[in-house]
Amino acid sequence: MKTLRDIAEKISRIYCPMTPRGIEDLSSILVPMKFQKGDTILNEGTVCRNLYFVEKGMVRQYYYKNNKDVTEHFSFEGRIVFCIESFLLQEPSRLIVEALENTLLYAIPYDGLGDLAVNNREIETLSRKILEHIAISSQRHADSQRFENASERYERLLREKPEIILRAPMVHIASFLQMTPETLSRVRGASVNPQ
Repeated sequence: MKTLRDIAEKISRIYCPMTPRGIEDLSSILVPMKFQKGDTILNEGTVCRNLYFVEKGMVRQYYYKNNKDVTEHFSFEGRIVFCIESFLLQEPSRLIVEALENTLLYAIPYDGLGDLAVNNREIETLSRKILEHIAISSQRHADSQRFENASERYERLLREKPEIILRAPMVHIASFLQMTPETLSRVRGASVNPQ
């Protein structure tokens, strides 16, 4: 079984190399959390008090618009999920986070991260790198929605994050790509059987 230090080292490798002291400091605030498929990790109206590092499983972030649930983001092993506005402002979230599979997360608490960052520049840098990663990923997704057609959006997802295609329910993938399930089915068929 992995230790908290192992998880901190993994986070460091992915987001920002740190010294043993930085890794030790990060490991001191990690909180393991297990969720079953279908569990809600964060409810709408609740303050997002943690960054969540996904060690095992897959989660999605979504919201309701016109009585329909709209998938905004997927996270899986080696990724961070959190509601950025709620986390940074410590205000209630308009988003919901749900486990799509049995999931093991490691929570990085807002308060603990902030306290460490005051005295440890590495932790401050790690926080910034995580935010940069999330901001860039969010911008790329928004640009894809703005500038690419349905086929291009699907091909990009297939190329860049095939895990989502393989593991997430098609209804959520369609929502994420801003298309109907019927359009997604048509696009997938054309991708598999190009003329």
